[in-house]
Amino acid sequence: MQVNIYQVDAFSSAYFGGNPTGVVPDARGISEEDMQNIAREMNLSETAFIIAIDKNNYKVRFFTPINEVDLCGHATIGAFYTLAYKGYISSAYKGVKKIYQETNAGKLQVEIFFKDGNIEKVMMQQSTPKDLGKVKDIYTLLSCFNINKNDIGIGEQFADPKIISTGLPDILLPINTREKLDNLKVDFNKLADISRKLNVTGVHAFYLPEFDSDQVYTRNFAPLVGINEEAATGTANGALIYYLKDEGYIKRNDIVSIQGESLNRPSKIYCVISKKNEEYNVKVGGQAKIVLEGIICF
Repeated sequence: MQVNIYQVDAFSSAYFGGNPTGVVPDARGISEEDMQNIAREMNLSETAFIIAIDKNNYKVRFFTPINEVDLCGHATIGAFYTLAYKGYISSAYKGVKKIYQETNAGKLQVEIFFKDGNIEKVMMQQSTPKDLGKVKDIYTLLSCFNINKNDIGIGEQFADPKIISTGLPDILLPINTREKLDNLKVDFNKLADISRKLNVTGVHAFYLPEFDSDQVYTRNFAPLVGINEEAATGTANGALIYYLKDEGYIKRNDIVSIQGESLNRPSKIYCVISKKNEEYNVKVGGQAKIVLEGIICF
């Protein structure tokens, strides 16, 4: 069997930035076993497999090199950018095209923004945020990063690490200086072990420069699913804007996450939050670039 496949840098407007993802735009007839084999062969953090239901609805499955995950932000951005850029989804000269992806985390809206006939950005709806509580064994968590309690917080204020999910559960870990964030020393084996025990994907560490900042600096670690560090993470940044908004650290409804600098793959993840009838709605998105295209045989 032969299928078209692409490698796409998501959450970046420049080549060789952002987070690379594999995209199979037409996965009809591919078994789950072969999806996993293709993801392992691509050896990217995630590969997205897409089956069109109709022109406005698409079934999407996401695989790391070692297992399937329910949702992936950067793979969604890369996938729908590719579908629009390559004509699987009809383009527009300007405006927003709204479509839906059916994932293991639910049916979620994707918005493709067009300007002058070009794809300006792709935004994806996240699952309804779920606050899964504080991390109780904080000292074991901090030992994974060789830091202590005095290193965590926002500004001079202590802030509890919490488990939040907008599709995948992650630990949100506030670091109180940029220098400490940039110089974390991670014990990946220990972190994988605590992630397994707490049933989380990984840890999203962040530094917020000031109250109501329009930017936040982030690093994401998920060794349990085979990703020691990721250059751009959609679902974790969705969880982050919810954390910042719900805890009162930002009044604004949008923020840009700067991620991937430690990997020399700078990324910008646009995060937007709104509230209606006491329920939060979170979207994340950004730009993308196709860097490789070909045919995979199996």
